Amino acid sequence: MATTMDTIDHVTLQHLVEAGAVRGAEVIGQPGGWGIVIKYGMMERTLAARRGAVRVFSRFETLVNYLKSIGISQFNVNASNYDPAEKRVRPDAAARMKRTFDAAEHDKWFREQVAEGIRQADNPSAAWLSDAEVKAMSAKRREAWAKQAKGRAA
Repeated sequence: MATTMDTIDHVTLQHLVEAGAVRGAEVIGQPGGWGIVIKYGMMERTLAARRGAVRVFSRFETLVNYLKSIGISQFNVNASNYDPAEKRVRPDAAARMKRTFDAAEHDKWFREQVAEGIRQADNPSAAWLSDAEVKAMSAKRREAWAKQAKGRAA
C-alpha cells in the first residue's frame, strides 16, 4: 500500500471520476481489510480517510458499493496480502472513544446543573445570596488561602 504521502481524498477522487481522468483502480488486500489505489494520468494514489490516513474497508462489499457509488464499476483485486483473521488495529479509536465518552458525561453533568439552576430560580423560597455576601465569603476564603500559603512557605 502507498504511504499517506501518496494519498487522494474522496472529493478529489469524485472530481477525477467526473472528468473521466481515472484510468483504473486496484483493490489491495491487507491484514484486516481492503485499500484502494487509484490510477490517473501517470499517477497512482491511495484513497485516504478524512483524517489523512489510508482508508481501509473491513468489508469487501462496502468497498464495492463505495466504488460503484462514485462511478467506478471495474477494478482489479490483489488479495495476496489479505488476512481476514488479523484484525485491523486502530490505536486512535480508543482515545477518540474515551474523549467522546468524557464529553458526553460532561454534557450530561452541565445540563443537569443548568436544569437545577432553572428550578432554583423558579423557586421563590430559594436562598439567594446578595452580591455583598458573596464578596465577603470570597474575601474570607482568600484570607484563609493566604494564611495556608504563608504556613507552607515557613
